[in-house]
Amino acid sequence: MSGAADRSAASPVARLRDVRLMYKKVRAIDGVSLDVPAGRVSGLIGPDGVGKSSLLSLMSGARALQEGTVEVLGGSMAQARHRRAVCPRIAYMPQGLGKNLYPTLSIAENLDFFGRLFGQDRAERGRRVADLTRSTGLAPFLDRPAGKLSGGMKQKLGLCCALIHDPDLLILDEPTTGVDPLSRRQFWELIDRIRADRPGMSVVVATAYMEEAARFDWLVAMDEGRVLATGSPRELLDRTGTATLEEAFVALMPEEKRRGHKAVAIVPRTGDASDIAIEAKGLTMRFGGFVAVDHVSFRIPRGEIFGFLGSNGCGKTTTMKMLTGLLQPSDGEARLFGQPVEARNIETRRRVGYMSQSFSLYSELTIRQNLELHARLFQVPEDVLPRRVAAVAERFGLADAMEALPDRLPLGQRQRLSLAVAMVHEPALLILDEPTSGVDPIARDAFWEIMIGLARRDRVTIFISTHFMNEAERCDRISLMHAGRVLVSDTPAALVAKRGAATLEEAFIGYLEDAVAERRDSDAAAAPDDRRQLPSPAAPPGERAEGRFFNPRRMLSYSLLEALELRRDPIRATLALVGSLLLMVIMGYGINMDVEDLSFAVLDRDQTTVSRDYALNLAGSRYFVERAPIIDYEDLDRRMRAGDLSLALEIPPGFGRDVARGRQVQIGAWIDGSMPTRAETVNGYVQGMHSQWLASRTSTPSLATIETRFRYNPDVESLKAIVPAVIPILLLLIPAMLAALSVVREKELGSIINLYVTPVTRLEFLLGKQLPYVGLAMLNFLLMVALAVTVFGVPLTGNLLALSAGALLYTIAATAMGLLMSSFMRSQIAAIFGTTIATLIPATQYSGMIDPVSSLGGAAALIGEVYPTTHFLTVSRGVFSKALGFGDLHAAFVALLIAAPVLIGVSALLLKKQET
Repeated sequence: MSGAADRSAASPVARLRDVRLMYKKVRAIDGVSLDVPAGRVSGLIGPDGVGKSSLLSLMSGARALQEGTVEVLGGSMAQARHRRAVCPRIAYMPQGLGKNLYPTLSIAENLDFFGRLFGQDRAERGRRVADLTRSTGLAPFLDRPAGKLSGGMKQKLGLCCALIHDPDLLILDEPTTGVDPLSRRQFWELIDRIRADRPGMSVVVATAYMEEAARFDWLVAMDEGRVLATGSPRELLDRTGTATLEEAFVALMPEEKRRGHKAVAIVPRTGDASDIAIEAKGLTMRFGGFVAVDHVSFRIPRGEIFGFLGSNGCGKTTTMKMLTGLLQPSDGEARLFGQPVEARNIETRRRVGYMSQSFSLYSELTIRQNLELHARLFQVPEDVLPRRVAAVAERFGLADAMEALPDRLPLGQRQRLSLAVAMVHEPALLILDEPTSGVDPIARDAFWEIMIGLARRDRVTIFISTHFMNEAERCDRISLMHAGRVLVSDTPAALVAKRGAATLEEAFIGYLEDAVAERRDSDAAAAPDDRRQLPSPAAPPGERAEGRFFNPRRMLSYSLLEALELRRDPIRATLALVGSLLLMVIMGYGINMDVEDLSFAVLDRDQTTVSRDYALNLAGSRYFVERAPIIDYEDLDRRMRAGDLSLALEIPPGFGRDVARGRQVQIGAWIDGSMPTRAETVNGYVQGMHSQWLASRTSTPSLATIETRFRYNPDVESLKAIVPAVIPILLLLIPAMLAALSVVREKELGSIINLYVTPVTRLEFLLGKQLPYVGLAMLNFLLMVALAVTVFGVPLTGNLLALSAGALLYTIAATAMGLLMSSFMRSQIAAIFGTTIATLIPATQYSGMIDPVSSLGGAAALIGEVYPTTHFLTVSRGVFSKALGFGDLHAAFVALLIAAPVLIGVSALLLKKQET
């Protein structure tokens, strides 16, 4: 990428001064000062965890600045005004394959979404999508979902999304990690052509591949959050007197890290090639209609270091899991040391040590505890265990840190710990899935020294996957894998010689090109005609008639996105459409305040016609059902304990005689008080029945009587009160939950970065997320009203339009409550629990569903007065039961009109436009 005109006199595209950044107690950036040249490709090089991604996120405006100054494109990124102004001039591709993409959206839909975010109209979006997809070879796959693209195609799509608005600064965070060499080469050729058409564009890249960094114009070598050196690749090589950038990086590292480092010495393998450790025959793995591994076959002798090369998603990890028994193959057979691999065969599996791609040990256990745990899992005898753990710790350089927690270890030491755990039971086979990914070259070389010792001295067979070509060259043999198939297997030198290539990477690219040519319809499509004209620059942001602070097009882009994702997610769609109706049926019939058909029995110690008449007075009521008479106190206690009786009456001896003589008589009424509310109701029933029976026994008329008439619900049926109250609860619970998940899901997946680095405002983002769920909630409202009238038989006596208007205001407030919860939730599980608690408890306890708000006191009364459910409950019950309309419910409408914008405004204030 060198060869551009000298731009040293130009102003830097980014200027950093004394920048520091902390993640809790970890210092990610430590006093970095840089002038990044404009119009060049600048690279940040170094292993994982040295601060490369943090620096790029600060330069893009995605992360809030803590200390120091960061100036990009002539202004401070600490100022919100400048970030808004330069946002359309910056494009940022975050680390991770397709992290800023939406997997359920097609290529065309993803590009259309980003075009809307940058205020482009339909015609401009269509033109630019067509031009970009033609130039990158994605045009034949416009309808393919992003989640089903190969790694290389995802990176091309991510680049297209970044370039849709013609940025002046393109920031790429490890854009080719996990991508095969052919796709990596095509990616950088595309960048070269873009820069040729737009020579003023600056590109800043973070990469872990030193071969890739050699193409850049200017480099920044970093370690532990500090800058080791800057300059062109040639300058770094000359300064260190080395032949490669990896050697130069090692020479630039601090002396204490380089002490004892030496080049890896490859000892030739000796041994019997017929002693087979691993054998795969036609190994195949299908996930539904997708073939992840397609008839893979190979034989690996004991003591060999066998390398497995290929891009992410080509089937390497799946193959490894089948070899360890973690996955049962769909077809084919795997054998370890001559025995079939079976998940339940512990003896075979004890001969295997497996180190997964990501760190998978227990972070809350110390190094010693992790080693002891895994030794016991593999049934290492207790008398041998202490010596075994000590020996493994000494061999892997962990003896001085046995009481430390894994999270506090450097990345290289954590990798050695993972290897030690895999070796603690002394397996004869090691399966290592990208064990050195993200590790600095010194730690990587030390890791390889250990592996070579294991293979040569202990004759441990090592099956290793890697993305680094210099590591592949250290293997005895390698297999090149692509799209689930093994393309070729041989020694690295033989593969290079067969292709007549200069390097192993060139040979790999040659084999990939042959495979692509044979399978034009595979995920790795044929190399496109990248010579097509790239899209012409779009109109500058200032020339578009777009609102800076609120743009309906940007808002609707998120509404369309949410609608598309909802439509393609059957679980969420079912919850949104059917969940409320199912819960309404359950709650409508399940919450019943009617106290009827109560079982009672009588302990009649009188046995006269008068006592029997008294008992029949209760038995003839719809509230009570008489059971078999009680024999004695023991029988009474047993039946009430068992729940067979709610009421027991004890009529004393001489009851009939005393009543006839006008003497005072005490009748015992034993009531089940385990449910106080029901017990009070039963007591009221008994007192009423008793008074009625007494009145029937006297001929003296009462001077005054009370004739009760119930309005709005003459039969006092709880169903007619509960159903109108259930509708507000369900219109709050599920829409709030779905709205919260819509935001938190973006945080979990990483696509929230699109909010941070595009012109969309917080209000546009929230309203765009909210609109689809308001629409779904209103649909649910209409269905629930229909269910209430037709199934539950609750008459709608008032103004349906008033009820609908109240529901609209209420659903806006309800979804805004979900958005408010999402502002400080970072996981979907936490969002579900938090939203459920924050909505369901106040709605059922403080909003007047069971007890009137006026009967509450203190904080409960305050919550009841301000909570939106209280006011919509008034509307719902008023329209259903009391034939009320707009004029009668104006106070409730005013409260809802206030609640909705207040909740949305607070949500917008709490939502961060930068990562903190």
